[in-house]
Amino acid sequence: MAAGGSDSDRRRAKAALFLACCGLVGIAPHWLPPGRSLVPALTLATLLGGYSLRTVLLQAFRRRPSEAPAAAAPAGACPAVDVVVAARDEQAVIARLVERIAALRWPEGQLALWVVDDGSDDRTPELLAELQGRHPFLRVLRRPRDAGGGKSGALNLVLQQLGGRWMLVLDADADLQPDVLERLVPWAEAGGWAAVQLRKAVVNAQTNLLTAAQAMEMAFDAMIQEGRLANGGVAELRGNGQLLSREALLKVGGFNEDTVTDDLDLSFRLLLEGLPIGVLWDPPVQEEAVLTLPALWRQRQRWAEGGLQRFFDYGSGLVSDRLGFSQKLDLTCFFLLQYVLPVVASADLIGTLLTRTAPTMWPFSIVALALSGMAIATGCRRPSEGPPLPEMNPFSAGLGIVYLVHWFLVIPWVTLKMALLPKKLVWVKTLHLGQDHGDPLLAADPGEGPMESDPELASEASHV
Repeated sequence: MAAGGSDSDRRRAKAALFLACCGLVGIAPHWLPPGRSLVPALTLATLLGGYSLRTVLLQAFRRRPSEAPAAAAPAGACPAVDVVVAARDEQAVIARLVERIAALRWPEGQLALWVVDDGSDDRTPELLAELQGRHPFLRVLRRPRDAGGGKSGALNLVLQQLGGRWMLVLDADADLQPDVLERLVPWAEAGGWAAVQLRKAVVNAQTNLLTAAQAMEMAFDAMIQEGRLANGGVAELRGNGQLLSREALLKVGGFNEDTVTDDLDLSFRLLLEGLPIGVLWDPPVQEEAVLTLPALWRQRQRWAEGGLQRFFDYGSGLVSDRLGFSQKLDLTCFFLLQYVLPVVASADLIGTLLTRTAPTMWPFSIVALALSGMAIATGCRRPSEGPPLPEMNPFSAGLGIVYLVHWFLVIPWVTLKMALLPKKLVWVKTLHLGQDHGDPLLAADPGEGPMESDPELASEASHV
């Protein structure tokens, strides 16, 4: 459903206030005497750098609790699991996905695959009909292309019909190891998690430098999330490869159809209800990285907008007594590093040009990027299942750091758009090429789909 006018106006006002405050923080030090202009940046670099360093080092040297054991779950302890995929125009990958789910080791009758065909215009409906004849566990729901609510609307449609204890949400290009459920579900239940996010592993990291950088970023993200949890902080869902307790999901009201990123929004609603989210390093969920800078730019704009929007929507709850001190501290540090720093750095650059003085925020930026590089190197050197992570050397570490600078462009641009432009929710999807990356199950049919797909689309609900 489209965002209500009042909600959209409130978000727009909050974005404008956020932009103004960050702009003032970035420009104000230029009015200070030269000896004091670096004090704000040095203070932030020390405080936030110390917290981030602790998070990185804690994960580098602690025992690994987030790797599920390879032993299979006892047959009598296997609850019903519903695998759910929202699909639109996925003819290049949908058959391969069904075969991958068929290969999962889980008792017959305890596993169902639900595919919501969300108004596909390609051969996805015909392929699903053929696959249903071969796979009794496959169930297909269809809804009109203009049904509204984006991916969240599709997931809510199927949520009403599920009966399993667990719901595993996947993208259409996802790949899983056959033993993933045998390891994931017992680990989730033993840990008392309401949701678990699998580490996202890039299957096409060898394609070009951009996909290699995204593979590094996914390892960096999973390791930082583990460190945040270990410090008493919080973890977040990432959409593809998220295992959700159906009971917990119903308790928070299902998926929010008035959001850009359903996974990030759900993370905060679970947090505010005291329902914990875990992160599992191994086994991972494999997915395709985007291949071009324009595709990356579109995808990251959506991620940035969804990330900021949830802070605007749930800010009052995040500062209430519903969260503990460690959780508030973690969220504050994350918010400052991920969202405030890029906007403040942009304002600092503007202040430099206007006042013709030296930049003042560079110590903060350098410390943040240096620690990110350390986290990338640590994560990529960690033993892992799935596709091999990029080998660490000075060039690859430098590539990872340079790659992360794109957030210094994306965040300010998205913040400016959120503050100035009205929003309209539409459904968009990431282009899944279905290329064969050594998959022994099923390679994509080169005569189907990829060249007919719309490269302007990106994977979930977005704003334009």
